[in-house]
Amino acid sequence: MDYYQIIATRFQQTIENIALSVDQLAGPIAQGSELMSQVLLQEGKLFSCGHGPDAAISQLFATSLINRWDQERPALPAIDLAADSAGLTGVLSEAGAANIFSRPLRALGREGDLLLVLHSGGDPAALVAAVDTAHERGLLVVAVSAGTDPVLAATLRAGDAHISITADSRPARIELQTMVVHSLCQLIEHSLFGNYHED
Repeated sequence: MDYYQIIATRFQQTIENIALSVDQLAGPIAQGSELMSQVLLQEGKLFSCGHGPDAAISQLFATSLINRWDQERPALPAIDLAADSAGLTGVLSEAGAANIFSRPLRALGREGDLLLVLHSGGDPAALVAAVDTAHERGLLVVAVSAGTDPVLAATLRAGDAHISITADSRPARIELQTMVVHSLCQLIEHSLFGNYHED
């Protein structure tokens, strides 16, 4: 089996997907980063959530803000709602799968905070519930979702941001989600700190 050709084809497809998505995604990414930066400037917190591989990207987002993305700078308040396995399974067993993100968000979220929702595929019920809770609590929402998913998009309100990813397969959508999250982190750092370097 020619593994090189499989790898080269995968890389080429990823490069093409990224190149073809720039024009579509640049504006919504900029809008999402501006919302996040304003929330942070007003001492709000950023929450994030997603299922399966999207949960891993949610954790990447929170980690990149708490620690750093590209430069040394102060930590930023970010909470990954998908990271607490004990809390998630506790809510799952007592309140059901649809509440795994909305219940902790109801406890921790405050008006002026923001929720990032990541959805590359699968049942969006828990994410929809989280968005509904975010709105009830006065949070803004930034959704990164598959362009073929109308359910999550329909829950968004004026003032929210929707970063709609168009790709044929879930792995391709996950790759683009990662690029989106990296871009959000980079733009937040640039907006808040410029070329900050701690002495």
